Amino acid sequence: MKIGIIGATGYGGVELVRILKQHPHVDECILYSSSDDGQSYSNSYPHLTNISDQTLKAIEPETIVKETDAVFLATPAGVSSKLTPQLMNQGVPIIDLSGDLRIQDGATYEAWYKRRAADEASVQQAVYGLSELNREKIEQAEVIANPGCFPTAVLLGLAPLMKQNLMDESMIIVDAKTGVSGAGRTASLGTHFSELNDNFKIYKVNEHQHTPEIEQVLREWNPQTTNITFSTHLVPMTRGIMATMYTQLKSDLAQEDLMQHMKGFYEDSYFVRVRDYGIYPQTKEVYGSNFCDISFHLDERTGRLTIVSVIDNLMKGAAGQAVQNFNIIKGLNEEAGLTMTPLYP
Repeated sequence: MKIGIIGATGYGGVELVRILKQHPHVDECILYSSSDDGQSYSNSYPHLTNISDQTLKAIEPETIVKETDAVFLATPAGVSSKLTPQLMNQGVPIIDLSGDLRIQDGATYEAWYKRRAADEASVQQAVYGLSELNREKIEQAEVIANPGCFPTAVLLGLAPLMKQNLMDESMIIVDAKTGVSGAGRTASLGTHFSELNDNFKIYKVNEHQHTPEIEQVLREWNPQTTNITFSTHLVPMTRGIMATMYTQLKSDLAQEDLMQHMKGFYEDSYFVRVRDYGIYPQTKEVYGSNFCDISFHLDERTGRLTIVSVIDNLMKGAAGQAVQNFNIIKGLNEEAGLTMTPLYP
């Protein structure tokens, strides 16, 4: 198959190239850019010389749908909403890595993202691509709203309990940390080396745009879910997300029962690994891979449950899950092109 990547010069785009170049069912990646069309891709990424040294093409939707078998939109928020209506309903699957199509309510999107929402037709047609929890709908989809990085880590950690009504839906606190690549490739004061190195800071306090995405899915699973507390922090590392969730159980479950439930919930999900009790994951242990590693601890003193979930934000949090969704749509082995071992150390 020939795969189109729009926004190939960003971190999500180059990660898609890295994955798809080794995908057994992909013959060619056709790369598109709005700012660097006509330039060699290796000008942006010299490490790809002789690997993917091709000329970037201009974004022309009519041409793209004719020359590709699937299209990935690795574009900033606000761009996909304009491109999707021009690409969809032409028999070519569209997988959007931005947040433009995730939020069902336009007013909510505009309040959190501070820009105009996508047209309702595009949003309604888009299927939320949380691979492990929405496989049946993804199989039939033409447009995928790929989940955000934070929501992926948080929702995979909470799903086994929330979907079985085992946790208190009125008490969910999420304390999350991310590496700097989540901010994209464009330089800013907040990601400047001198500002970030040897530093650890909270940002977008109670204002992070992934908040309504998490709440939307949790309410689909349990309509009684109240607003969550969601705090995000930037740490001086390139990749990785650790989401630590605090909640309470609705019933007295022993640690052994919880472990059996958590592992059973994901027994058919290759990319979600539930750790044995007392073994906690680190971001380094999923670096460069599509895995999500989860652990938990039940505090018998307070009755509270702590859930820890780690992912690589550019892989399971973006490009890796996007390719996983592509595999599901095309009826391929879900693991195709994604079985790379985490980089360690």
